[in-house]
Amino acid sequence: MSQSSIFWWQKYGTLAQMAQATVALLGFVAILFQINEIRFNNRAASARQAFLGYTDLAFKNPKFAQPDYDRIKAGSRDEQVQYESFVTYPLYACEEAISAFAGKREWQASCDYDLKPHLPFLCEKNSTEPAYLATYGTDTQQWVKASLKTASVAPPDCKLRKT
Repeated sequence: MSQSSIFWWQKYGTLAQMAQATVALLGFVAILFQINEIRFNNRAASARQAFLGYTDLAFKNPKFAQPDYDRIKAGSRDEQVQYESFVTYPLYACEEAISAFAGKREWQASCDYDLKPHLPFLCEKNSTEPAYLATYGTDTQQWVKASLKTASVAPPDCKLRKT
């Protein structure tokens, strides 16, 4: 029996199998895109939720949202710890938001605005306990340091200048 006796449907069967494999591959790629989109949407929702949590905290604690840092330093140890914990929240919320919404300048601008009143605290904290800032991601550390430099908040006085 010779190999030249291939039926017509056998030729097209091979093409059909290749087409089927191509469709399966395209389906797999589409699923990967959907998974990536779901992951992005989850991250965006999580970042929004963190930022809304911070906004709620700021609403409930205006003395920390727009702090009189000299008064807080002179206050009780409990109040100082509360303030430090308060500052942790916007740093975390902004870290999440800036990462989730890379390229969306309005998130960065909002975080810059909210960070400014806390720069004296962050300046002192970074001078006395550099490990504090090291608990955040590299981008957040660089953002805080750049904000300190832009606002000319530096040791030893770590004062925020009126602009």
